[in-house]
Amino acid sequence: MIWRETGLAGLFLIEAAPVRDERGAFARLYCRDTFHARGIDFVPAQVSLSTNAAALTLRGMHFQTPPAAERKLIRCMAGAVHDVVIDLRPGSPTRGQWRAFQLSAENGLALFVPAGFAHGFLTLTDGAAVEYMIDVPHAPELAAGMRWDDPAFGIHWPALPRVISARDGGWPDHGG
Repeated sequence: MIWRETGLAGLFLIEAAPVRDERGAFARLYCRDTFHARGIDFVPAQVSLSTNAAALTLRGMHFQTPPAAERKLIRCMAGAVHDVVIDLRPGSPTRGQWRAFQLSAENGLALFVPAGFAHGFLTLTDGAAVEYMIDVPHAPELAAGMRWDDPAFGIHWPALPRVISARDGGWPDHGG
């Protein structure tokens, strides 16, 4: 696994390092020891899959509040997505900053998102599927979100969404 810094503390882009031969390829997608070696005690409590029929479907921006704040390892298993995170951590020197990454089945990249970040994505292809490895069980009563187009953050999306849930379209502005 190849770990890349993102400019936001604790947020990593992770590249699988496949071994290829005449059969195809084999790659380790998660290794607890590799996370521990980086000082990250990340053990998934659940694995979820988001399937999305149409390109330009938007999901986000989601997070859970303490004590159920989530850390996530996110990977696109089919198609491609424009994946976005916002640092919402109190006291963080990068609070209010966002980053975007293209995750796709083709590039095999994963994103490790620390607790205290909002997360969302816009599908770039029909049939995009996104896997989430999450370290705490989902707590619906602690689920929260913010609008994908909150002017306080000025996120640049590659296109306007065509499909968005009423909930995701109705999140409040948070104002950084």
